[in-house]
Amino acid sequence: MSDKKQNILVTGANGQLGSELRSLATHSDNLNFVFTDIAELDITDQDQICHTIEREDIDTVVNCAAFTAVDKAEDNLKLATQLNSEAPEKLARAINEKHGTIIHISTDYVFNGHNHTPYSEGDTPCPQSVYGKTKAEGEQRVMQACEKSIVVRTAWLYSPYGNNFVKTMMRLGREREELNVVFDQIGTPTYARDLAQAIVKIINTGQKTYGIFHYTNEGATSWYDFAKAIHRAAGISSCKINPIRTSQYPTPASRPAYSLLDKAKIKQTYKIDIPHWQDSLNECVATILNKK
Repeated sequence: MSDKKQNILVTGANGQLGSELRSLATHSDNLNFVFTDIAELDITDQDQICHTIEREDIDTVVNCAAFTAVDKAEDNLKLATQLNSEAPEKLARAINEKHGTIIHISTDYVFNGHNHTPYSEGDTPCPQSVYGKTKAEGEQRVMQACEKSIVVRTAWLYSPYGNNFVKTMMRLGREREELNVVFDQIGTPTYARDLAQAIVKIINTGQKTYGIFHYTNEGATSWYDFAKAIHRAAGISSCKINPIRTSQYPTPASRPAYSLLDKAKIKQTYKIDIPHWQDSLNECVATILNKK
């Protein structure tokens, strides 16, 4: 290995995961990060992508950019396809020209949620929403366009940055006397900082293994129990949380009822130690409260 720093291009750098990577960048002496969002790089423009990768001498692309508004995607098929399917392929094709690596972030929504045991990387995707379908297509396109591609599926992402369930529950918990939250959707919350640390570890691994990997925090919960845990961590006791069925809270996009992801592969391959969701939640809530 040479002493040359690795140049890492991060797209969607103003989102939750991109922001966490940005905060980790100051501690990564051997990595030189180039952070881009829509203002710096239009990931739907192949020429712009190629120019940026060439100019910055990029070794690895971490694609955090996506159309993630799950319900809005139902009425925005064209834009969701552009950002979730076509743009990742363009990034993958461009970095493949330089024999580089792409780490592409995907989602539990590629599955239909009918399982009763955790989904493994080998399970066949069967998405039930426009968001899930465009993300599943994006995975395939990335892997076909770049020999050195790593797809990381995650779920229920939250952080101190942007809009997410944790921050919403904290805000509503102070504003309202009671809240209704679904109890029949099961998954695992994922602290974006933990995922960012896992990505940095993968980047720093010399002999990489390519393909699809799953990463969420450890454990399992429902949105209802997650909301209760958020209020406990934030010291909110004045708001009653009521468990309701998904059928009582209809949304334009279908959500997976069960989306636990089996993480054995990423733990074994990249020797990644994954924290329990409750421990990470406590850490994140403490960070949010300290920022106020």
